[in-house]
Amino acid sequence: MRIRRYIRIKKGLPIFLLAGTLCVLISFFIAAILNQIEKNQNDTVRVLMPDGKMKKMELEDYLVGVLAAEMPAEFEPEALKAQAVAARTYVLKRKEDSKDLADYDVDTTEKTQAWCSNREMSDKWGFFKYWQYKEKLSRAVQATKGKVITYRGKKIEALFFSSCGRKPTEFSQEVWGNKVNYLVSVSSEESNSARSAAKQDYDIPTFYQLLGIKDSAGSFSKTDIVVMQKTGSGRIKQLTVKGKRFESKDFRSKLKLNSTDFEWTVSQNKIIFTVYGKGHGVGMSQYGANDMAKAGRNFEEILKHYYTGTEISQVEK
Repeated sequence: MRIRRYIRIKKGLPIFLLAGTLCVLISFFIAAILNQIEKNQNDTVRVLMPDGKMKKMELEDYLVGVLAAEMPAEFEPEALKAQAVAARTYVLKRKEDSKDLADYDVDTTEKTQAWCSNREMSDKWGFFKYWQYKEKLSRAVQATKGKVITYRGKKIEALFFSSCGRKPTEFSQEVWGNKVNYLVSVSSEESNSARSAAKQDYDIPTFYQLLGIKDSAGSFSKTDIVVMQKTGSGRIKQLTVKGKRFESKDFRSKLKLNSTDFEWTVSQNKIIFTVYGKGHGVGMSQYGANDMAKAGRNFEEILKHYYTGTEISQVEK
């Protein structure tokens, strides 16, 4: 009896070990499947198209369309690479933050990231330039494949804009109220501060109407606009018009001004704004990035300049 019992126990040991091994293998297999699903999700983007339909695209193909819409194709290759990494970081972080909350990841407008279809690229550049520029943008995307900007191991809010004009970049809290350690004011690196200067004018009744000022009786002079506060970089933050207070970002939005760095004059019942720079001023200046590239800086140096304390990391495969 003792011999038979011993034999049964000895025979049972391999079965127990086999069951444990199977559990480990099943767990490993499930983890591999989940990892592959996550990888596949990182390789595709759900784009809300202008017709209201959602379209899935390969990430790298999508980024070519973003570069075509967001940055001049004539720009230097290193500037285009910097834009590709910023755009990739933006969309992947957005996917992480809005996971399971939306039917799409991005649309094709500046509400998320602007994007161009092949037809729009051809219309924009012409037939022959289309092939030249698309190939150039594709090279910039492929040269940086999988690269993202991180701060302390996490993908950043890779904000960018067209041009600073005559000011350095802006602190994030000055525009949106929340302080972000890597979105601080740094030199614009733009070689021509007047390049983006533009004049925008309004007759006084239209000016009042756009601002929602009903009491427009009497004359209007330059001193009827008073700057109440400036940002750390020197842009206008708050101002009053005939005593009515405005945040500059709202003032800019109502008048469709290019930026919050502006001056004004009043002449013959018109108010004339001279506006410097284009965009919100937070993050990477695209024209500054191009000027840095012309000066011999590579895309990593460009990105680390505009996003303070960050690293360029590779998305896990």
